[in-house]
Amino acid sequence: MTEQTDNPAALDAWAALLHTERALQDRIEDDLKRAGLPSLDWYDVLQELEVSGEGSLRQAALQKCTELAQYNVCRLVDRLERDGLVTRKSCPMDARNNVVVITDKGRALRQQMLPVYAAAVDAHFGRHLSAEEAGQLRAILGKLKR
Repeated sequence: MTEQTDNPAALDAWAALLHTERALQDRIEDDLKRAGLPSLDWYDVLQELEVSGEGSLRQAALQKCTELAQYNVCRLVDRLERDGLVTRKSCPMDARNNVVVITDKGRALRQQMLPVYAAAVDAHFGRHLSAEEAGQLRAILGKLKR
């Protein structure tokens, strides 16, 4: 039995969103890899830590703002910590959680990745949108995220 929707255009838009997101991420990953840099997830985690104001976030908050699965965040933070890019501290407010802190080495890597990341985003995404379209897309995506 198949179910019908009152908005078939929404199903088409949903599929287009998923496929586009995957394709764009793959292209940006390829650009980072060609530059000899770590993956997009590394950049995202380091970016979120750096813009957090204090250079640190509880691991649960990091998971939420990156939208990565918990097990992926745990493994990624393990690798980042092994490479000296972040440190972990016990959370004083919640012993079950860690606070992840970006190190100077982590800040330097994010700064090294930024030009390649920004150029890739522009090449594969930004140059295809006007400033007005980019603003509209951001507003629509913000509406959906809520």
